[in-house]
Amino acid sequence: MRRQELASRLILGGTAARRLALPAPLLLGLQGCGYTASPSLPFYGAYFPYWLFCAALGVLGSVLVRTLLIRLGIDEGMPFRTLVYIALACLIAFAVAATVFGR
Repeated sequence: MRRQELASRLILGGTAARRLALPAPLLLGLQGCGYTASPSLPFYGAYFPYWLFCAALGVLGSVLVRTLLIRLGIDEGMPFRTLVYIALACLIAFAVAATVFGR
């Protein structure tokens, strides 16, 4: 076998590799199906999804940081304030989800 043929077979793969490559992206969506229970928190007798709790903490944290930045006078000179505070709320929510719930 020549080198170019061998290289083209390695790059393009055989027919078995092509058959496996087609459904592989679809199977990635099934990764979350391994959990036995939904990720929820018992709160006064009702079960709330943990992401809802994290989102509420993120918004609350963003509001608290905004009041701090207004008092320090930094808020006035900040470009794209809305985008910054939305990103800050997401950052806080993701940090709470990663540290508290480990997801």
